[in-house]
Formats: sequence, structure tokens, C-alpha cells
Amino acid sequence: MNDVVRGDVGEVDDGPEYDVNFRDEPGRYRHTPDERGVFKVEPYKSELLPRWAITDLAAAEEAATAIHDRYCEYRDADDFVGMDVARKYLQMGWTRAMRYAKYPGGRKYEDGEEREPQEWYDEEKREIALVYRDALDAVREDDAYERLQAAHCERYGEE
Repeated sequence: MNDVVRGDVGEVDDGPEYDVNFRDEPGRYRHTPDERGVFKVEPYKSELLPRWAITDLAAAEEAATAIHDRYCEYRDADDFVGMDVARKYLQMGWTRAMRYAKYPGGRKYEDGEEREPQEWYDEEKREIALVYRDALDAVREDDAYERLQAAHCERYGEE
């Protein structure tokens, strides 16, 4: 079996994606609780990124629903990698929108110094963050997620 993906794998020439199809090689995927890999793990990136949006509340509601629906499709197929990447997109929607809600222009740093957050600089972005957080909470509360994560770790030797 090829090495698992821990950040030291070849990238494709035209982008940051790993040169791995993780649907075909799920054993190379390693779960992380953060958003690492969200723009690299194919084919899931290509399936989820076009659905992701934080431009306005209506777009975010549609996006969070579409991503959660894909999560459910992955779950129904016992595809933990897809489930986890969908979770990462929901998590990214929450964290990115919250950053824009607290910081003008979404910039947490200015001239190398961390800015003081404002509560709430952009109320709509806060609402968007809550939409994504609700969808993320639904994933976090899904027993199938924990069960398939444990099975993935056991099968592929993750700690």
C-alpha cells in the first residue's frame, strides 16, 4: 500500500491537490479535526467546493443544505472520507463566516498584529456562521460519523 497522506505527497501540476483519488484509495486519508485538506482531497473537493458559499445568507443556507445533503449521500455509501471532507466544508463555512462577522474584511491581522474582534462587525456574516454551525452540529451529533470514523481508523491503522 502507498504511504498515507500526512502532507508529504506529490501534488498535481496545476493545483494544490494531492495526486491521489481518495475515493479509490481511502486508506491514504487521515482524519484531522480541523480543516486541513479541504482544498486538496479529491474527488471530494471538486464535488463540494462548488456548493460552498458565504456571500450572503440565502447562498449560505443553500450551500450548507447542499453540503449536508452530500454528507448524507456519503454516509449512505459508507464513505467516511467523503463524510469527513463534507464536515470540513461545513466547519470552514462556520469559521470563515465568523471571521468576517468579527473582523472588517475578514482580516484577523493587520500589519502583522492581531486585531481586536468586533462584536458583531457584520451581522449577516454572523447569521451565515450560525447556519453552517447548525449543519456542522448535525454532523457532529451523527452516530454514523463516529462509527465510520472509528472503523476507518481501525481498518487503516490510524491512531
